[in-house]
Amino acid sequence: MGSASSKASEHTSPEPYGQEKRAYAAQELSTSFTGLGLSEPLSTDGAISLSNVDAWESVVEHSPKLKLARTILNHSNIRETLTSRTARIADAHVFNTDIDFKPNPITNQKSSGRCWLFATTNVLRYNIMKKLNLADFQLSQAYLFFWDKLNKSNYYLELSIQHADLPVDDRLIYHLSDDLISDGGQWDMVVNLLETYGVVPQPVYPESLHSSLSGPVNTLLKTKLREHALVLRDLSASLHANSALSEDAILKTLRSKKEELLKDVYVVISATLGVPPKPEEKFTWDYYDKDGKAGTWTGTPREFYKAFAYEKYSPANSFSLINDPRNEYGKLYTVDKLGNIWGGRPVLYVNTEIENLKQAVVKQIKAGQPVFFGCDVGQFSDRSAGIMDTALFEYEATFDIKFGLTKADRLRTNESSMTHAMVISAVHLDPATGRPVRYKVENSWGDAVGDRGYFVMSDAWFEQFVYQVVVPKALAPKDLVRVYESGEKQVLPPWDPMVSASLEW
Repeated sequence: MGSASSKASEHTSPEPYGQEKRAYAAQELSTSFTGLGLSEPLSTDGAISLSNVDAWESVVEHSPKLKLARTILNHSNIRETLTSRTARIADAHVFNTDIDFKPNPITNQKSSGRCWLFATTNVLRYNIMKKLNLADFQLSQAYLFFWDKLNKSNYYLELSIQHADLPVDDRLIYHLSDDLISDGGQWDMVVNLLETYGVVPQPVYPESLHSSLSGPVNTLLKTKLREHALVLRDLSASLHANSALSEDAILKTLRSKKEELLKDVYVVISATLGVPPKPEEKFTWDYYDKDGKAGTWTGTPREFYKAFAYEKYSPANSFSLINDPRNEYGKLYTVDKLGNIWGGRPVLYVNTEIENLKQAVVKQIKAGQPVFFGCDVGQFSDRSAGIMDTALFEYEATFDIKFGLTKADRLRTNESSMTHAMVISAVHLDPATGRPVRYKVENSWGDAVGDRGYFVMSDAWFEQFVYQVVVPKALAPKDLVRVYESGEKQVLPPWDPMVSASLEW
């Protein structure tokens, strides 16, 4: 499904068309201005003049609608006041194509940016709960968080060694030291964690205060890691000044010092998050199934992962489809300097048309597989109602304005990026056409928002603000699997909007 369009996309790049369209529009605008005899600007020096204000005020004074908006919105929240009744009615929490299993409880990442870890563990628990006949269950998000934080610290210091010859104010160095151990991450990064460390049930490694409130620990770690990076840079300069040392000897010395410095990171996170089981360390988990029968399981985190976390569709055999209209479709992309486990699986995206992402979702839901996806959750959404819909707010009609940015424009101008990962667990299909109308979204913000923790996403919102859908190779279009397996990737810069640091709401 969707493979025809993805094949055509091998020769499709949306960007040249967008440039032609804008050039044509600019020419038309110029022609129309000439024909209208556009007046001279009211401000000759480029500053706002009172004449500008008078002209704008005149427009409002001659518009009853804009005058009414002033009367109402001066003392009202614009999002609440301008919420569309029509959209609320259309966005019913009803879905005709669902997975025949509903996990419990709704999870809550609280004051942390671990959405990608919650989305992943929420996908994995479907299989675990069905296998073990559980009424409610959570994998330990904090367990993966611990190993991710430790590895990201190492990753940053390795990059500091690798680029010690660059000036501190180089754009790359400045970027890397900005949000160096973000809570956020990407699908391939969580696969690295799963394959290396496995998973454990939440009672084996429960939440701590600072797994749910990560800011204070992140602030402390960033301060020390920036200091550590400077130590390694100074040591690198000193070692390179000694011509008798080989590059291999210099690297070994730097890495020895790095391991000494990383002790500080381990001390902080083990104190604030707790000491986790090692991936080959046995633990015992006692539990009740949904019939009240007691059970027990003993094994290692890696064994638990292999035994229960998946059956048909392994995370390691799944990959990311993205819809990024700035770049050519039918191509493989990666982001430079992005990762968590040094030397691990790289972050890879296959860029394709939005229809292929939709069909990947529908095919997975029909196969009983919940879907990990990445989006810009803050756009045209209502947290309390649990609605994501481009028609949700009546801004254009109220203020006589038009939103003209395309999806590509929003990415280019910092208006939008991937900010949040969640799980699609159902879809409502049009009975006449079979096309998606709306999607059921399992969030990780607790059960006090949305429909007891679930959100509804319109198809129009999906088109504009969904950027990523993870799909098992077995359920993906074959031509896109070939693109993924080719390994012929194009590299996006570290500050690209497709970077995972944003996926941390």
